[in-house]
Order: sequence, then structure tokens, then C-alpha cells
Amino acid sequence: MPKTRQPSTAPAEPGEPTLHGGAWLPHGFQMAPHSHVQGQIVYAAAGALATATERGTWVAPANRVTWTPPHFAHSHRFYGPTDVRLVVVPLDLCGDLVNQPSVSAVSPLLREALLALTDQPERRPGAHRRLLSVILDELADAAEMSLHLPEPRDDRLRAATDLLHQDPARTTTLAELGRMVGAGERTLSRLFHTELSMSFHRWRTILRIHHALAHLTDGMSVTETAVACGWSNPSSFIDAFTEVVGQTPGSYQSTLRSARK
Repeated sequence: MPKTRQPSTAPAEPGEPTLHGGAWLPHGFQMAPHSHVQGQIVYAAAGALATATERGTWVAPANRVTWTPPHFAHSHRFYGPTDVRLVVVPLDLCGDLVNQPSVSAVSPLLREALLALTDQPERRPGAHRRLLSVILDELADAAEMSLHLPEPRDDRLRAATDLLHQDPARTTTLAELGRMVGAGERTLSRLFHTELSMSFHRWRTILRIHHALAHLTDGMSVTETAVACGWSNPSSFIDAFTEVVGQTPGSYQSTLRSARK
């Protein structure tokens, strides 16, 4: 690995080829921070993908697709054996999509169009451009379902979130975190809302879901994942995972097994 499918090439902006293709990547495969002259759609047809930027981290399991605008520095990490599909979007078409990284729901039509575009070389002139138009139409209308974990700028808040990154399962309260980083509970609570637009509890839940997706994708059981990520029992983990991801952990793993076959 990585095992690459036969990609196709098309005219591109100067300095960067336009590639539509895919590859199987191993668990833990990483791509260092980089940016593109054009826009980029990345879809994990099996496995899961994390995209990190200065604004935070987005995670996309197989029912979601990532979009990164031109010139936006980002890195990728892949969880589980990942069937990754890449579509580069020419500059003249990027205006149809949002101007920041995002993760959106994958409709059946969007999934099939992505697979068709990245599976085989172009057989008729213009076929790939027409498929790309379908993809952009679907993506523009898709509901944004970001498993987005924003990162703070304030030093005190960053110190607190760093502690949680080191151990997502820790049960430290916000008051305890405040004492550890030299900030009051009220101050940290206010910073979570003003800088990250979510509560402490919600931010920690999303962080844990990120780790849970990685564990489940790598084959860990639902119960083991719940314990490893800090839930007191599997039921509360299943409820939280279903609310954020849109399917139960068991259903998610079943979908992964089907995709790999």
C-alpha cells in the first residue's frame, strides 16, 4: 500500500495537474500540511478521513465527503484501510461551493458519481466534466454535517483543550481544568462559547467521537470504544455517536465491512 487505481488526467491550472483517481491507503497513513492551487474533494468510500487546518479538524466517515477550497493549508490522516477518492475542482468551478473547509452528507447520487469519476479513465470527451457538474450540484445542495472540532487561539483555552487532546477519556470537570491552566471556570466556559461556538461538553463530545471513529474503523468493539473514549457505559456512547454521526456505532461498522467487501 498505497494501492493506486488508474487515475485520469485533464487540463489544469498552471503548476498543478488535475487528477481524478483513488487508492487504498493503510490505517494511520498521513499527508503532511499542504495546499492546492485548485479546490479538492476527498471521499473515503471505506474507512475514515480526518482533515486538519488552522481552524480545526474535520472528520469524514464513509457517509460524508470533505471539501477544501483553493490555497487552504491542510493535512490528512486516514483511519482503517481507506478507499480514498480524490477529485480536483478547477478554479472556475470553485465558486459554486463554500469558501471554507466543510464536511457534507453523501447522497446516493453523489456517492455513485464520485465512484464513477474516480474508478475508470474517461471514455468519451467531456464525460468527466459532466460527472463533475453532477458532483458539484449535489455537493452544493448537500446538508453540511461537520464533525468539526474547532481549535482555540486563547492560550488558556488552548492549554485546556491540549489536556483533553492528550487524554479524551479524562473525566476532568471544567472547574478542574481551569485550576490546571490558571483560569476560572466561568472564563473557560465563556471562551468555549465565544471562540469555539460550542459548550465545553459539546466540544469534548466531538473530540471523543473523533477518537471513537478511529477506534471503530480500526476494528475495536463498541463496548471497548466506549470505555477508551471516556463514556461511562455503552448506551450513552451509542446515543452520543448516533446524534453526531447519524447512525449507530454498530451500523457504522457494518457499513465499513460491506464497503471493504
